[in-house]
Amino acid sequence: MVAVDVIGYGPNDFDASRFDAYLFDAGGILVLPDPTVLGPLLTFYGGDDAQSAHVRAHYAGMSAKSRAGSGERDWTDYDNAYVRSVGVDAEHQQLAARVLANTRSAYLWRFAIADSVQALWQLHQAGCALGVVSNASGQIESTLLAAKVCQVGPGPLVPVRVIIDSEVVGVTKPDPGIFEFALPFFDDVDRARIAYVGDSVTMDVGGARAAGLHPILLDPYDDHPGADFDRIRSLLQLVR
Repeated sequence: MVAVDVIGYGPNDFDASRFDAYLFDAGGILVLPDPTVLGPLLTFYGGDDAQSAHVRAHYAGMSAKSRAGSGERDWTDYDNAYVRSVGVDAEHQQLAARVLANTRSAYLWRFAIADSVQALWQLHQAGCALGVVSNASGQIESTLLAAKVCQVGPGPLVPVRVIIDSEVVGVTKPDPGIFEFALPFFDDVDRARIAYVGDSVTMDVGGARAAGLHPILLDPYDDHPGADFDRIRSLLQLVR
């Protein structure tokens, strides 16, 4: 697991008392593209292989993707920003981005974020209702189990009420319809007191708003100053 230890704004900037339930995206919130794979891959082109550099690169990539308004299938801006962020020199960036795109499969989103796992446990112990809604490829429930993040129902990991995978249900964020597969599991919670936490302005903030949920962006490096939605630097800020 990796801990996200970064600059940002303090925990007092976010009022967690407004919410009784949280739905989470998976990628960028609970797990990251595995830096133990991508680090050595990109050092060939001059990139930094430190885990911290690749954590930063993911959020730089998501910020670039959000600014471009790219849909789920377009990761070009993400890949270009990612290789720049880890220090690939200009001469090799185009090729390195292409190599990254061909390596970063759905099954590489498996590196657990330590802060997030800790926060899930604390939220569960505080009585918050939890679930996952993710654009994925049919693998995310098994990945979260193998990465020791959470499972649906009782077990050794954090129990969540439901894990929704877009490939399984046939609806992809930002289509708000994907959340309708999760919300029946939260019929004891007022929708206005359910927050959705993601790392994409386009996919997650947009989709959650359209579904009548409260969007929260995980923005650990303050890539979206002045945004008109709530931002946190770590899921630990959700713990009351």
